[in-house]
Amino acid sequence: MEQVGPDEVPKACLGILMLETRFPRIVGDIGNPDTWPFPVRFSTVAGASPRRVVREQASGLLQNFKEAAIQLVRDGADGISTTCGFLSLFQNELAAACKVPVAASSLMQAPLIQALLPPGRKLGILTISAETLSPAHLSAAGVPPGTPVVGTDNGEEFSRAILNDEATLDVTRAEQDVVAAGGALLGEYPEVAAILLECTNMAPYSRALQSAYNRPVYDIYSFLTWFHTGLRPRHFRAGPED
Repeated sequence: MEQVGPDEVPKACLGILMLETRFPRIVGDIGNPDTWPFPVRFSTVAGASPRRVVREQASGLLQNFKEAAIQLVRDGADGISTTCGFLSLFQNELAAACKVPVAASSLMQAPLIQALLPPGRKLGILTISAETLSPAHLSAAGVPPGTPVVGTDNGEEFSRAILNDEATLDVTRAEQDVVAAGGALLGEYPEVAAILLECTNMAPYSRALQSAYNRPVYDIYSFLTWFHTGLRPRHFRAGPED
């Protein structure tokens, strides 16, 4: 645990439920501790491979996720998140089990982002697998009906390397896949005025996506930095924190 002085309070700690993976987690990825400007704790959930969570809707894994979340709270986590947007399906069960705030999926940002946009403009979602991101996943996260969704399924690197849990990742080609999917989204849905990244492994490419299309991009990093700020708000008054 982090040591604090007598006039300080400990920083809030975010607990992150990890899938069982071996693919590289570059800076910007949720699973790289250097991504975060605050303390995090990781716990790997047994049996939770990318393919099983994304392709098989995490079937049979709820209890494993609940137990890992509860242990993270016992170890000092003040809030819980996960490393896959498809785990929106477990939001309510995880929150009930671990008794602290839970941000299970980047998709949960969708209602707020849509509310920020001008009339007639829409939020668009990029996902690692449009084929298996179901209405149930979207509904569980509160995504407004009719929100456009496009995947990186047809790319050359990103979806394949992550879902097959490959030991190497060509970052340049992965970025190209994400940017190309953004182009496909805007080409099919020109009314899209902001982009939300479902996949937590897409955050390293948010800047490239925003630069390419001049649209705001929201991802797991934007979500969890906001989430963490609420767990322990910034202290503005003069003098020691209380």
